[in-house]
Amino acid sequence: MVVKKLRVKNNWSQEQLATMCGLSIRTIQRVESGQSASLETLKSLASVFEVEISILTEEITVIDKTSENWKNQPWWFKISFFGIRSRRVQVAFERGLLALGIGSLLIDPVSQAAPILILGAYVTCLVVRHGDNNHLWSL
Repeated sequence: MVVKKLRVKNNWSQEQLATMCGLSIRTIQRVESGQSASLETLKSLASVFEVEISILTEEITVIDKTSENWKNQPWWFKISFFGIRSRRVQVAFERGLLALGIGSLLIDPVSQAAPILILGAYVTCLVVRHGDNNHLWSL
């Protein structure tokens, strides 16, 4: 998926990218569809795109808040990402809330903090899922 975004960003066809990398069009298609790629394939792609190999294998995690897609999102979603651009940060926040909720439940089962924290983690999960379903993460 990252490979396709980089290719489109450079206005290259799959055929052009394959030629520049010395790879087959089928290999480019497989990589773009999310299938695994050999280290040699990743090295060739990284060289052509002039990026580190890790960029090609990492998950897309940043929201482009200048895109039209972002502007069309509901207010509650935008508020959830106020000051946050990264999916990774939002997921870490979700996990932190869940851990605090479970810890609070174990320490003081009658405390009202545990359900509030766990509910917060659940809502954060729904917000991240909304971003995933609307393809808001970009390079």
